[in-house]
Amino acid sequence: MSEQLPLGLGPDKSLSFDNFHTLGANRLLVNQLRLQAVGEGEQWVYLHGAAESGRSHLLQAACQAASVAGLRSAYLPLKDLILYPARDLLDGVEQLHLLCIDDLDLAAGNADWEETLFHSYNRMLQSGSAMLIAAAKPAAALGCTLADLQSRLSSYSVYQLRGLQDEEKMQALQFRAECLGLDLSQEVVEYLYHRASRNLESLFACLERLDSESLRQKRGLTKPFVKQVMEW
Repeated sequence: MSEQLPLGLGPDKSLSFDNFHTLGANRLLVNQLRLQAVGEGEQWVYLHGAAESGRSHLLQAACQAASVAGLRSAYLPLKDLILYPARDLLDGVEQLHLLCIDDLDLAAGNADWEETLFHSYNRMLQSGSAMLIAAAKPAAALGCTLADLQSRLSSYSVYQLRGLQDEEKMQALQFRAECLGLDLSQEVVEYLYHRASRNLESLFACLERLDSESLRQKRGLTKPFVKQVMEW
């Protein structure tokens, strides 16, 4: 199904469970998602958490794990897809092993999406397909106007994804560097963190730029090098 998405949208294959910085508080959730992705876990999972808590990473990691296991999956980020007809995007979802829907908050109050999601749930219940949903809010706070959909969402296994504090964001940055095979000292991590935007997406983008320049110039990630590349 993912190949049918408009604009070539689909999961980022570079995102996996292995390169997700897992806090102790989130370990149970991540373990459950690993199982669900390969057909050994719960059928219905709803996770919620604040911005930068890693919701989108985990949904795309689940799709990646399903693909590695030879199972069909689809990742639907509603921030990019909410203006498309829900029926077109959710047609045939019961043929998937795993459907991952991101940013569900955006579907609340949208009659087309709410009704189509409800019917998709029923079809997937019959076929045994699994659904993983992520949102910023708990299901009870979504404000769905379709009571039947709200009832179905309330029956999901619910997990709250805890976000990262400043020190944990720096640890996540260092962890991502290790996953890329980069030697990033604590001094450079702190320099990056305090000079760049403290948004994790921006920090990871800086890291990718530094990785590329480090390979091109054959230089290590020192403070002078980082300052030169980032033009600080």
